[in-house]
Amino acid sequence: MHEAVGRTQIFTDAMDPDRVAALHATLGLDGDPPGHYDPLPPFFHQVYFWDFRSPDELGRDGHPRIGDFIPDLGLRRRMWAGGRLAFYGPLRFGLTAQKTTTIESVEQKQGRTGPLAFITLRHEIVQGGVLRVTEHQDLVYREDPGPNAPHPMPPRAPETAEQEVEYHFDTTLLFRYSALTFNGHRIHYDRDYAKGVEGYPGLVVHGPLLAQLLMLFAASRGPLRHFSFRAHAPLCDFEPAMLCRAGDSLWVRGPDKRLCMSAEVVHA
Repeated sequence: MHEAVGRTQIFTDAMDPDRVAALHATLGLDGDPPGHYDPLPPFFHQVYFWDFRSPDELGRDGHPRIGDFIPDLGLRRRMWAGGRLAFYGPLRFGLTAQKTTTIESVEQKQGRTGPLAFITLRHEIVQGGVLRVTEHQDLVYREDPGPNAPHPMPPRAPETAEQEVEYHFDTTLLFRYSALTFNGHRIHYDRDYAKGVEGYPGLVVHGPLLAQLLMLFAASRGPLRHFSFRAHAPLCDFEPAMLCRAGDSLWVRGPDKRLCMSAEVVHA
């Protein structure tokens, strides 16, 4: 077992209602945002519990420097690979909540394109002395791509959708979502870095932003009890996406029919 397993951080947040209104507007959602003390929409807790770091505490990618809380495993390229959430009761903004983050596992493997490191974080959010949300966040770290590195072939998206919604992204949306979630990862706003250092064809749409859209899509059919998602291929800012649903399965389809993200939902 790696020595970092069991390491914890605790964040406290007053759950400012203005951040919910800002995310509601950023996502272009219909209707008025929830009112004071109303239940928080699923996954909107991403705009809270910011990890404040000074510039000299950041890595080259804009994230908090590895080797502090996240162990330094010699790999610099970070991706949010997926997650699992359990909703036990509604979070209500305007009421102080506490998030405890624990490193649950650290694993190193040799992949087809080189060494990989997998780190799973467990986030537990308590409000009013009651556990409201448990979230597992899966991070993967890898080497920078070489100049002649082959691009992995992404899986194709299912063709069994019962419902589809087209969604378009742009640089303003990515910037505003980065700001609201205090996410400094440069692949979402620094095109030269995204292309020249990490090897993407453009700015990368945030994995949690895609998961957020799928959660709202699922929540339109009823409250959520569990939600899990997995990233399969990046989606860039210039590409339209199709949000798809078939029963309790959801996915994001890229314009070339590739599978960008898959998800499963259990309704309350």
